[in-house]
This record gives sequence, C-alpha cells and structure tokens, in this order.
Amino acid sequence: MTDHSEIISRMTGLLYPFILLFGFYIILNGHASPGGGFQGGAVLASVFITRYLVEPDRCIRLKTLKTAEKILFVCIILYPAFFLFSTTANHSELMNLTYLIAMNFLIGLKVCSGFTIIFFRFAFYEGGI
Repeated sequence: MTDHSEIISRMTGLLYPFILLFGFYIILNGHASPGGGFQGGAVLASVFITRYLVEPDRCIRLKTLKTAEKILFVCIILYPAFFLFSTTANHSELMNLTYLIAMNFLIGLKVCSGFTIIFFRFAFYEGGI
C-alpha cells in the first residue's frame, strides 16, 4: 500500500460534487453561452483523472467505459436523424432548444469518456503500470 495524503484525498473528495456541477452547468448552458459539450466533457473528465491521481489503487473499468463511449457515439449519430424525421420541417422553438441541450449532453458525456480513456491508456500502457 502506498502512502496517500489524507488532506489531498479529503479535499478532492469535497471538490468532486462542485466539479461535476460545474461540468454539467457548462454542458446544459452551452446553447446560450460559451461552452457546451466539449468544454463540459473536459471538465467532467477531470473528476476521473484527479481520482486516479489521488488514489491510483482504485481501478476503473475501461471496458465498460469504452462500451459506454461507443453507445454514446451511436446516440450522437442517430438522434439528429430521429429529430429530423420526427415531425414536419416546422419545428417549434422549444423542440429546437431541447435538441440543442440533448446534443450538448450527449457530446459532453462522449468527450468525458473519451478523455478518460485516453488518460488511462497513457497511464497504464505508456507509463508501464
């Protein structure tokens, strides 16, 4: 067992909910302000990255994360097609807003899983762990 700093572990544990809240805030307000799926997903990925840096003994299931990333990719491809063909070309403003928020959310989760996978690939395979 390696020595972990109790202060750093506790502080990052306290910061996780705020980082998650900030990441989801960026994603959900991406249609009206700078930000969106990519920026919010990068913030959300920082939770997984800092979790590994603080407690490297805890493992994450990369296979599950890769499967989730593939499912999110398919959803990102299929959702615009369903939106386009769901009704006539006369979409209401509320439907357009819902579409933008849903796409930002899907892209944010995809970016989060992608960045996390990239980091762990570097940590495990390139780092020789």
